[in-house]
Amino acid sequence: MTEQADSEKTAVDGLPPLRAVIERHGLATKKALGQNFLLDLNLTGRIARAAGDLSGRTVIEVGPGPGGLTRALLMHGAAKVVVIERDARCLPALDEIAAHYPGRLEIVEGDALKADFAALAGGERVRIVANLPYNVGTQLLVGWLETAAWPPFYESLTLMFQREVAERIVAAPGDSAYGRLGVLAGWRTTARIQFDVPAQAFWPPPKVTSSVVHLTPREEPLQVDARRLSLITQHAFGQRRKMLRQSLKPLGGQALLDAAGIDGARRAETLSIEEFCRLANASV
Repeated sequence: MTEQADSEKTAVDGLPPLRAVIERHGLATKKALGQNFLLDLNLTGRIARAAGDLSGRTVIEVGPGPGGLTRALLMHGAAKVVVIERDARCLPALDEIAAHYPGRLEIVEGDALKADFAALAGGERVRIVANLPYNVGTQLLVGWLETAAWPPFYESLTLMFQREVAERIVAAPGDSAYGRLGVLAGWRTTARIQFDVPAQAFWPPPKVTSSVVHLTPREEPLQVDARRLSLITQHAFGQRRKMLRQSLKPLGGQALLDAAGIDGARRAETLSIEEFCRLANASV
């Protein structure tokens, strides 16, 4: 995206171009924090739209950085945006956005992995929209999928991942990318890839293509303990080339498979989500 296009888009919300914000605040990205700032304001707007109608909604965003997506969420009508940012260097840039949108932006400094998202939601169902840091994105998603209360505190998740991770989230039985993440996501949500984001849209450009994934919670997923399902899938896919009677041996092996009515000669990638839930329930 050209600086001119960035400036034209910025004129709509009255805030400086993102490149200028980054330069003024000295926000060199930190690899240790998994930072890749999304500078293309056309794309941040597209991500905001992918989350649906935000009018009157509260949105939680993780890792806003200089606030490109934050600005898009506010511009597209979110009544309130709660951002969680670990990098204190980014807080002054976010404070400027908060001043521009009085009463609509709440800034929380801290580690998203330690955050109580349900408490941040304040008793209402929110939407989570984020360009997740690559180094914690999967861990955050698994935490949201395994949350005890269901329906959960969120109405939807609109998240950016590396394309490879996105493919694992939406994978179905028999797909080469099908694994633990696909089982967990398919069990409790309907997930789909919305669109890809090229490396050039970021600073610095990552070495991979990214994808935006939209997940909508199922109102009545199959009844199973999330931790047992996670354990079963970890073992099953941890040795995916082996027959299930071997990969699940530490959890009961053939006896467990017999209890669930599943052939022990099968391999993990052939099992449906319903069959994994049966295994998890049989392991009680």
